[in-house]
Amino acid sequence: MHFIWPEGLWLLLLIPLLVAGYIWALRRQRTVTVQYPSLGLIRPALGASSRIRRHIPPALLLVALTLVLLGAARPSARVSLPADYMTLVLAMDVSRSMRAEDVPPSRIVAAQQAAKTFLQDLPAHVRVAVVTFAANAQLVQSATDQKESLLAAIDGFQLQRGTATGSGLLVALNTLLPESAIDLETVLYGAEFKLGQLRPQGGPGAGRSLDQRSDKAAPATDKPAPVGSYTAGAVILLSDGRRTVGPDPSEVAKWAASKGVRVYTVAFGTPNGFIPGLEGFSFYAKVDEEALQDVAATTGAEFFRATNASELASIYQHLSSKFTLERRDTEITALFAALAFALTLLALALSMRWFRH
Repeated sequence: MHFIWPEGLWLLLLIPLLVAGYIWALRRQRTVTVQYPSLGLIRPALGASSRIRRHIPPALLLVALTLVLLGAARPSARVSLPADYMTLVLAMDVSRSMRAEDVPPSRIVAAQQAAKTFLQDLPAHVRVAVVTFAANAQLVQSATDQKESLLAAIDGFQLQRGTATGSGLLVALNTLLPESAIDLETVLYGAEFKLGQLRPQGGPGAGRSLDQRSDKAAPATDKPAPVGSYTAGAVILLSDGRRTVGPDPSEVAKWAASKGVRVYTVAFGTPNGFIPGLEGFSFYAKVDEEALQDVAATTGAEFFRATNASELASIYQHLSSKFTLERRDTEITALFAALAFALTLLALALSMRWFRH
């Protein structure tokens, strides 16, 4: 917990002054003498419990005042709250290495089954888009909350040559942030992507910065957003291989980080995934975990490793809970005020019950 207005904590210095004043008032009261025939008749009537009771209401009022003063400093705590309406983009590798059978019945079938279960468990406030990538990347389902359309898109995956992980991430980001107006054709086919910008190939105008909205729009001057600050959506990228074509995903991740977008990455498959007899050749399909770890770390997200279908299902379940309940800093001044009010009412009720005579 932290305080939005920490200077208000200086008001807590009033508490020891009030305690000292209360003690002084008690001692002063003892100096007042009243004539009784015998003190022995009074002490049993009062009893130990009565002497304790007289201090309980003031103590409750003191605690209530302390809560009020703490509330004046505007306390804030990181709590789990229902997530706002958001959009997720599933970017899934459909390269031919997904034919590997190290994850039975195959990597692609296991990935499809886990993704469909994940989609069915998501709450209604989450929309999902689906992007696939192999030698190139494409949006196969725009953002929707219609589960039937999403499941059909996943069932329709077709394996292709190549692995353009960076291209898949760019298409996913363009889907999540359509207002950025990334010129994907120029990025993927007409220029070289480096450090979040395009370096023209073939003369001026062949490429443009990702921060330029259009040919007529001036370059954006907005400052980079804090890493992980975008709360309206995220990207989940699953891959089982090493990039063979397209922009470097680590460089694309830097641009995503500048927009505050988190990219959660999943490395799927065993270290010795083997594809027998593909076009007369057999080869190993190894996951590039280092690149996926870098993408997740750069964007302030998490990296996951799944070597079987159950691990992948657990990862998706973890992500589902993350997008259902979001941990964020929330001001809890109202909670302090409510507790102070309740204690004040309790102190008044006890005083009326014990000391009404």
